[in-house]
Amino acid sequence: MFFRTFLMMAVVMSVAACSTSKDSSDVGEVTVDTREDITAGPLDGMEPYDRNVVDGVAPGTQQDLVVNVGDRVFFGYDRSDLTAEAQGTLEMQAEWLKRYPAVSITVEGHADERGTREYNLALGERRAQAMKSYLVALGIDPMRITTISYGKERPAVMGSNPAAWSQNRRGVTLVN
Repeated sequence: MFFRTFLMMAVVMSVAACSTSKDSSDVGEVTVDTREDITAGPLDGMEPYDRNVVDGVAPGTQQDLVVNVGDRVFFGYDRSDLTAEAQGTLEMQAEWLKRYPAVSITVEGHADERGTREYNLALGERRAQAMKSYLVALGIDPMRITTISYGKERPAVMGSNPAAWSQNRRGVTLVN
């Protein structure tokens, strides 16, 4: 019985210690909006209603980009020019980036397994730069975009066939 009473008093005292006074003599009173404290980083500067997780996807995250916009574009064999489909994806990415101005990204350039390592690194770099240039032309600050080329070193699909090659000739946008 004593233990139960002691436990209840400890809980009451803990709660009382956490309460705040509304006395006008309080200096520097801080009001905390917990909706804004549950996230940090790329979501700063958003409207509070945008901070809610929708269907398990937090706005302004890599998962949001993948699910709602698309994080990759594909290229033709030995090409670094953007197809109409790639431009459409990048236009949606640009709109998404405008909604989340604190988000920065890395654009990865990839190539299929054919060709030398050096050639494919250069091709991947041209692909990443083409994506960055298009996003910048759409109004995205170039300081928010970094590029890197992995050439043929990180295939998305294993295999030595046209289906695998077409999936590996890609550019991928990653939220930093």
